[in-house]
Amino acid sequence: MLFVYPAIFHKEESAYWVEFPDLAGCHTYGSSVTETMEAAQEALAAYLLTLLEQGKNIAVPSDISAIRAEDGFTSLVSCDINQYKDTRAVKKTLTIPSWLNERAISMGINFSQVLQEALLSKIQV
Repeated sequence: MLFVYPAIFHKEESAYWVEFPDLAGCHTYGSSVTETMEAAQEALAAYLLTLLEQGKNIAVPSDISAIRAEDGFTSLVSCDINQYKDTRAVKKTLTIPSWLNERAISMGINFSQVLQEALLSKIQV
């Protein structure tokens, strides 16, 4: 799952730090813009994964044009949390009506893929 949030990058002497206005307490730092961006992507992924694991709601990202940086600059930061998650397959047993099963099989539908896509759409905000 790809997430994109606006961030404010601040420069202090020879280092940078970044904060996410929509995500209280999510911030990090680095010695260059590149290092800070990498750290911001990791911090964003860790923050969002923690919220998901705790069953908490994920804030909707603000429009970057609404974010004002008085002492820095704004940028969008993206992260793909799939690279940080445990991606082991887990077997699930479920029950569906016989007619639905037969129709899906005749259409060559991949049950695992459909279930994954449906679950992902349900848990995304």
